[in-house]
Amino acid sequence: MTGEEIRSTQKQFSLQSWSKQRNLNPIPIARGEGIYFWDTEGKRYTDMSSQLVNMNLGFGNRAIGDAIKAQVDRFCFASPSYGVEPRAKLAEKIIGLMPDNMAKVFFTNAGADANENAVKMARMVTGRNKVFSRSRSYHGSSFGAGNLTGEPRRYPLEPGIPGFVKFFDPYLYLEAIPFATEEAATRYYLAKLDEQLQYENPSAVAAIVLETITGSNGVIIPPEGYLPGVRALCDKYGILLICDEVMTGWCRTGKMFAFEHYGIKPDMVTFAKGVTCGYVPLGGVVVSRRIAEYFDDTLLSCGLTYSGHPLGCAAGIACVDYYEEAHVMEHVAEIGNVLKAKLEAIKEAHPCVGDVRAIGLFSAVELVKSKETREALVPYGRDPEGVMGGINKKLAARGFMTYTHENCIIVAPPLIITEAQLTEELLKLDEVLAEVDATL
Repeated sequence: MTGEEIRSTQKQFSLQSWSKQRNLNPIPIARGEGIYFWDTEGKRYTDMSSQLVNMNLGFGNRAIGDAIKAQVDRFCFASPSYGVEPRAKLAEKIIGLMPDNMAKVFFTNAGADANENAVKMARMVTGRNKVFSRSRSYHGSSFGAGNLTGEPRRYPLEPGIPGFVKFFDPYLYLEAIPFATEEAATRYYLAKLDEQLQYENPSAVAAIVLETITGSNGVIIPPEGYLPGVRALCDKYGILLICDEVMTGWCRTGKMFAFEHYGIKPDMVTFAKGVTCGYVPLGGVVVSRRIAEYFDDTLLSCGLTYSGHPLGCAAGIACVDYYEEAHVMEHVAEIGNVLKAKLEAIKEAHPCVGDVRAIGLFSAVELVKSKETREALVPYGRDPEGVMGGINKKLAARGFMTYTHENCIIVAPPLIITEAQLTEELLKLDEVLAEVDATL
């Protein structure tokens, strides 16, 4: 098919997510390699969001492709009830990367159903029905995961499922209260969470679910002591702590999993995205020894046809091996410092940039109308004039491919990016932000 045939046929027969369909104009991709991909006309683009923060190892990773091909030659599918070598090996590898309280993996198809099954298990194990998650969060858009989600993508699901309770995460940049230190902010937010638990009856709460670092809603990094404090509240009331590592897992933040930055041991960890880098869909829930043992003699009422799909698990083994053998985590920690420094310089240079937040190769540039008032460039949940979409188009015209959410530009390139490549691309971002400055 020609590029135009791909574009027109897709528009005619396929619905595209999170979009008004009429004026879509998808770029027809011909090939990809590393952090780059090319359209059918030969134009090169740089993937500065790892597609949907999932292609951590970029396009064309030979080790992953070869692992998938080898498994295809053996067999492509077997029901979850059968013993499958890649399923067994990947589960063992994942547990080996986890804290010593973790014991088993339940494989899913993606992040949304991983979160749904984690909630389901938490309710079964505790016998409680309420689940806390944060207002600034995204945990998926299927019906169950969408009820966990706090931001506007949950609105079509409302009134939703009883028992899902929202609380605010620490967003110090936009907080109305000025805190002298991060520790002071942590004390405040933990006290409010404790208060809300009291009002909801903590003995009815099965789990607190949180993105270890809030992702698409602004890469909001928790203040000092916050996550250990949430862990302590969970222990105090017998609540399970579920860390959603769908975006932040698999070296994205400079650790294998983001919770490692904070010295906590979750009761469950959900993952997807970077476990296969999108080469084959796969997700999962890692559960603690206590939860695994509970299901030794109690029915695990969870099931998916494609749980632990052999092709996905084969890709997962290749990914995990590559992360370790290529020292990807160490590379991300090093180049992440470069990214953070360059974004801080961009913040200082541009009146439209209110804040930048970065950890590893996971970052957001928050745009404002005024640094003094911190008024967002577009109102929450609305962009009636398409301002952020226009900024995205300006970036795309320069080959800098990413996405925006609310008033933030996400910068989360493949973890294999070099310093020279990063420098080249951030110059494009700098140019576009100068154009935004001129509109203020």
